Amino acid sequence: MLDPQARALIDLMTERGVPPTHTLVPAEARRLYRERRSFTQPAPIAMADVRELSANGPLGPIGLRLYRPSSAPSPAPVLVYYHGGGWVIGDLDTHDVLCRELAHRAGCAVVAVDYRLGPEHRFPAAVDDCLAATRWVHAQAGALGVDASRLALGGDSAGGNLAAVSAIALRDGGGPQPLLQVLIYPATDMRALAPSHTANGQGYLLTSDSIAYYRGHYMPDRAQWPDWRASPLLHPDASKLPPALVITAGYDPLRDEGRQYADKLSQAGVPTQYVCFERQIHGFITMGRVIDEAGTAVAVCASALQRAFA
Repeated sequence: MLDPQARALIDLMTERGVPPTHTLVPAEARRLYRERRSFTQPAPIAMADVRELSANGPLGPIGLRLYRPSSAPSPAPVLVYYHGGGWVIGDLDTHDVLCRELAHRAGCAVVAVDYRLGPEHRFPAAVDDCLAATRWVHAQAGALGVDASRLALGGDSAGGNLAAVSAIALRDGGGPQPLLQVLIYPATDMRALAPSHTANGQGYLLTSDSIAYYRGHYMPDRAQWPDWRASPLLHPDASKLPPALVITAGYDPLRDEGRQYADKLSQAGVPTQYVCFERQIHGFITMGRVIDEAGTAVAVCASALQRAFA
């Protein structure tokens, strides 16, 4: 069954007439996503240091936010984190609480990346920004007080897609080799062919309509969908990638493609952990104020990071 707390949230959103994302223009969708976080997200955990930074990107500066908890050593291991939001919505503020939780629980620094969004900046702009930001963090490790040899990648949803793609690109194109990739309900196949897209396509916040909306703004050209930089599941070689933690949700349209990517990594010999929160919905990890299992999922991620950094 669906987690009662997730069901209560869905019912409340329906009662209050929260408009589906696919009915909004991107600017309005971004605003509402940002505003909703105060209702579903826990209070932010205090950090020893939070800094706004800027990395050099392909088309100008990329905003970053560095989190350092008091428990982090010096230099600190670092997680480079890419936020979710369908490559169209989301920003440093929508995922501020989650980044603080991961930093606090894992005892590491976190650098969140404010990559360019569609439709203003279409595929592969987000990929290019995430790669540039990750390389910048690695190159500036000394100035940032982080350990360049202990770097991980992570992200949720679209951010999980970008983390998986970045891991492949860094393997193939040189650059830092992450110790771990944390992929939280990642999008891995832009074609949306997995059975869970049908089984969970309506009624659980992320719908088939909203997936089409995000995809249409990020990469409207169907010919691009099989590109591995959009669909890492379709890359022919998954070997020699960083160890992975893949988390999915049972009532998520993206559930099966997340499982397929975990299986692909395992079949290629990549050490991979797969955890499905069977009663959860897409997006739940940021909803710790109203869904208790969000804290469990954060703890799973933090534990994997601690082991990788050790």
